[in-house]
Amino acid sequence: MAKDVGILAMEVYFPGVCVNQVDLARFDKVPPKYYTEGLGQERLAFCEDTEDVISMSLTVVKSLLENYNISPSSIGRLEVGSETVIDKSKSIKSYLMPLFEENSGIEGVDSTNACYGGTAALFNCVNWIESRSWDGRLAIVVAADIAVYAEGTARPSGGAGAVAMLVGPNAPLVLERSYTGTYMAHVYDFYKPDLSSEYPVVDSKLSQKCYLKALDVCYKRYCERYESIEARPFTVQEADFLVFHAPFNKLVRRSFERLLWNDYQRDCSSLGEDGEKLKPFQGLTADSIVSNASLKEVMKAVAEPGYDAKVSPSTLIPRRVGNTYCASLYAGLASLVHNKASLLDDGQSILMFSYGSGLASSLFSIRVRRVEGVHSLENVAKTMAISEKLDSCVAVSPEKFVETMKIMESRYGSKDFVPMGDLATVRPGAFYLAGVDSLYRRTYERRALT
Repeated sequence: MAKDVGILAMEVYFPGVCVNQVDLARFDKVPPKYYTEGLGQERLAFCEDTEDVISMSLTVVKSLLENYNISPSSIGRLEVGSETVIDKSKSIKSYLMPLFEENSGIEGVDSTNACYGGTAALFNCVNWIESRSWDGRLAIVVAADIAVYAEGTARPSGGAGAVAMLVGPNAPLVLERSYTGTYMAHVYDFYKPDLSSEYPVVDSKLSQKCYLKALDVCYKRYCERYESIEARPFTVQEADFLVFHAPFNKLVRRSFERLLWNDYQRDCSSLGEDGEKLKPFQGLTADSIVSNASLKEVMKAVAEPGYDAKVSPSTLIPRRVGNTYCASLYAGLASLVHNKASLLDDGQSILMFSYGSGLASSLFSIRVRRVEGVHSLENVAKTMAISEKLDSCVAVSPEKFVETMKIMESRYGSKDFVPMGDLATVRPGAFYLAGVDSLYRRTYERRALT
């Protein structure tokens, strides 16, 4: 039986063009702090019409295969999590099959439920390897999306990117599936009913409320599962690091505060001396952290040290690239590995919260294992080259960003066209859309590595 199944290696990709949130705010005629402090964001990466969710997926999988010297024949399952629809029938996974040469015996298709698809794909692959169905080969999970919104208050919370993960036994990042807490429900907080448009229908306040309720329920169920197995209480202090799905970074901060509040409500002694500061608010609901100004300030002060130590290392890509829907949680994990690879020790725990509107959510944990060689966390961090990718992203004017969004609107669902974008903005080694013919068939080519 396979042991220590989890993530062996990772690759990340995001477009080479972005817009700064300060510039975007000024263009939108609002104070910059609305985007930088109110959302907690720095930049927003976006695709021109030369790139789409398929080209990003091709790029990140090809990079994973090449950079870790993975034989295409060694892959037995390939799953894609995405809500960016190119075809109502054809999986993104099918577009990736040419990368695997003669290996046509690869199981898996796409998983779709807003931002949860990547987690569903990851769970499927881990479950496959741990089951009687496993044939000894490895799996690849792709989480990829383009987050775009119509003009208005939601547009600054967009982004684009893809993450590919190699899944197998003896991993440095082991999924502890026994402790998973899951919450599913039916709500209309964010959805895409208009198939002629890429833009969603969003109830922002409801979506944030649903996200936080899902976090509460998942955390409660995770704690119950953990305590029934380990026979001891679980608190946030047990986790060495936390990674949250990040629509925008301000919500990530609020989420960490919420978990601390949940711990306090379960056991007033869980926060030690900080718990004394919360005594005047004992008995209030978790929603009071937002509605009660005094509690909000105290909770922010109580949470700040833990946030800086346990959460902030995972926020690099989400803050500087934006929301990447299914890829968001795993871009956070990649950020954590990038920032802390040499400091992650055997047995340390990473708490992961995945949320997809509609809704589907899970809170699960990853256990760190120190391994040597190609799958060491130090080598994974080096291979992802996150700093280089972030630093090479070219910031363009808000006018250029808005113009590109209009072009993308006109291109959505179209046929018989050649993209207008400048190939110079496509990263070296990345795939790009070469054209769409009169039967909607899409052709992709790869830009040279140098």
